[in-house]
Amino acid sequence: MNLQSRRDIHLFCRRLLRWYDGHKRDLPWRKDCNVYRVWLSEIMLQQTRVAAVLEHYRTFVEQFPTLQKLAAARESSVLAAWSGLGYYRRARMLHRAAREIVSKRAGQFPDTAAKLCELPGIGRYTAAAIASVCFGKRVAVVDGNVERVLGRMMGRNLSRTEVWQLAEEFLGPSRPGDFNQAMMELGATVCLPRQPRCPFCPVSAFCATRGELPRNRSNAPQVKKEINYLFARRNGSVLLKRRSQDSSLMPGMWELPELAITYNSDVWLTIRHSITTTNYVVRVIKGNAPSENQGSWIRLHRIAELPLTGLARKILRLAKVI
Repeated sequence: MNLQSRRDIHLFCRRLLRWYDGHKRDLPWRKDCNVYRVWLSEIMLQQTRVAAVLEHYRTFVEQFPTLQKLAAARESSVLAAWSGLGYYRRARMLHRAAREIVSKRAGQFPDTAAKLCELPGIGRYTAAAIASVCFGKRVAVVDGNVERVLGRMMGRNLSRTEVWQLAEEFLGPSRPGDFNQAMMELGATVCLPRQPRCPFCPVSAFCATRGELPRNRSNAPQVKKEINYLFARRNGSVLLKRRSQDSSLMPGMWELPELAITYNSDVWLTIRHSITTTNYVVRVIKGNAPSENQGSWIRLHRIAELPLTGLARKILRLAKVI
């Protein structure tokens, strides 16, 4: 059976929604349609897996339970709460958008995708997700999961324009938010990028592929780099250095001082760390602070309050500092 008519699409939607009602994951932002929490989850989930977001989401909401609390916070506090999720521009835009909604919109989120797109850090996908889930607007959502599901249903790789057009065609007049979430849920839990679980798919009868499509896009090549950091500790403090506010990567974030060489010191710790297409071999050297100014001595109880880079947080956890 292929998706060749409106009747087929209607049946596809019914089966998918029935499956979603019985199999959707119990995620904290799905407990109600609180627009602030749905928005926060969508920003956190950009380029990040659900499993990595759950604990960060919980602690972030504890610290900033409302839009107003987030808007009133200092940027450094927001970045500290975000630390470990990466892609810190998302946190900065989240903070800017919160302040704009409070100061210019009386604390009310826009209820259409077009108006939501006017806010900092909200693009077409996020706007559509919020508008459909929280406000019941009939607007389709396309992320990597939806793109994969539709491509396999149609039996070919689709252009970005084709994916959005098809997503709009599949979207029924009722329960648009649930349908969008069901499509993403199917891609995330059943129609997996590799080794899709076709026997468990509620709409496999409509699938032209029943498995993986040949890929027409190559991944960016991975780059390998080595980097050395100093771990210096004295009198209940650790030496940390703050990135310049003009830095192109993670401006204003705190990290351990970088070393150009290991100056014949023993390597205390070696770890691997990946950022987008770069795989780092990271060596941490225990030692005394060099004579030149390499940073600031930060008291241990203050470190968790700082916006740390993900790598610094990983090292300090291994050192049992945080």
